[in-house]
Amino acid sequence: MVNFDFKNTTRIIFGKGAVENAGPVIKDYKGSKVLLHFGGGSIKKSGLYDRVKKSLASAGLEVVELGGVVPNPRLSLIKEGIKICREKNLDFILAVGGGSVIDSAKGIGVGAVYDGDVWDFYTDKASPKKTLPVATILTLPAAGSESSYSSVVTNEDGALKRPLDNDVIYPVFSILDPENTYSLPPYQTACGISDMLVHVIERYFTRELNVELTDRLCEATMKTIIANAPKVLAKPDDYDARAEIMWSGSVAHCNLLNTGRIGDWASHMIEHELSAVNDVAHGAGLAVLVPNWMKYNYKHDPQRFVQFAVRVFNIEENFHNPEETILNGIQALRNFFTSIGMPAALKEIGIGEEYFQKIAEKTKKFDPKKGTVGNFNPLTNNDIVEILRLSK
Repeated sequence: MVNFDFKNTTRIIFGKGAVENAGPVIKDYKGSKVLLHFGGGSIKKSGLYDRVKKSLASAGLEVVELGGVVPNPRLSLIKEGIKICREKNLDFILAVGGGSVIDSAKGIGVGAVYDGDVWDFYTDKASPKKTLPVATILTLPAAGSESSYSSVVTNEDGALKRPLDNDVIYPVFSILDPENTYSLPPYQTACGISDMLVHVIERYFTRELNVELTDRLCEATMKTIIANAPKVLAKPDDYDARAEIMWSGSVAHCNLLNTGRIGDWASHMIEHELSAVNDVAHGAGLAVLVPNWMKYNYKHDPQRFVQFAVRVFNIEENFHNPEETILNGIQALRNFFTSIGMPAALKEIGIGEEYFQKIAEKTKKFDPKKGTVGNFNPLTNNDIVEILRLSK
């Protein structure tokens, strides 16, 4: 187990009717002039928008709105939000939506108090030291951005998708009401489930030894997601199943499951550039890539892949042929993804072999000198192309 320094400063307000607390809690954090940030019209159709506005008004807060966030949030809208915050002298940001809205809000928060280009933070040219406080009302359990120190943004100039990880951008509080997820379309629900499951998988496949506690925490989270996914898809208003999924998504990415271990993250970095090509949903891209990342890498630590198969998917271990156990576990993961409506191949999401080299070249490298991405088995551009070919 490696040394770690665990901190998560996000307050979670969970449960039915929690949205009504938004205004008063913002006031508790000394907010008075709020940027209300959201996506399209879904929160208006569901009635959530009106409930939020009512709560903010009841607390006497001044509100300026900025909608229009799209999946794989755009740098241009973040810059528009930064301009609004400065011109209107806003002092708080409330993101109502899923991970894209929250990531966009985080970008606005750090950019509004920075003299340079906010893209500097996403390209490691600068590190944020402060932010406008950001809070969230989650509508799509997936990215875990509501309780994480991460933000992922797409720059339209060059179609680059880049992450920012920094303690400064933890939301001050997040409201999680499972009832706000009832109206999600099945495909969006499934994409979110895939994303959160892979957040745990990325952490689970580590080369660190003696991480039994976090192994078990990861396994419990994965098994909870897998068990409740078919329930929410079969009965969208199953509150208990929705609650399990919503809380699992937050736990998956709040950094608790990072403790004592170093995760991989190659699949996420590759998928970021894959989805920058044609705006495929992040969870869908991951569902295609991850089983093939496993096939490409399992020989580097077969016992961890055996453990995954046995503990997560209850595969009977073949002690004489570990490879059979491993491949059965990988197939079980693939079967899970397809059972909830996720694609199994890149051709299903419009990514052909002509894109593979470009995706590999644009993937953010953890070690720029060596040109590698990932920690479990650092991948070169050639490795990335081979995984994409396995996925085609």
